[in-house]
Amino acid sequence: MSDEPIETAVKRFLDETESALDDYDQGYADADATLSVIRSRMDELAAAVDEES
Repeated sequence: MSDEPIETAVKRFLDETESALDDYDQGYADADATLSVIRSRMDELAAAVDEES
């Protein structure tokens, strides 16, 4: 995410988080795995925001 605009980073975060939640809803992932993915995406988004500042 390092060289992309913040809007792109936010869209990527939302898309990847939605995908992880869909996998959970369909039974492909358990809650711990889903939260792990979401936390990772949150860290990436936070890093992108920090770079933007």
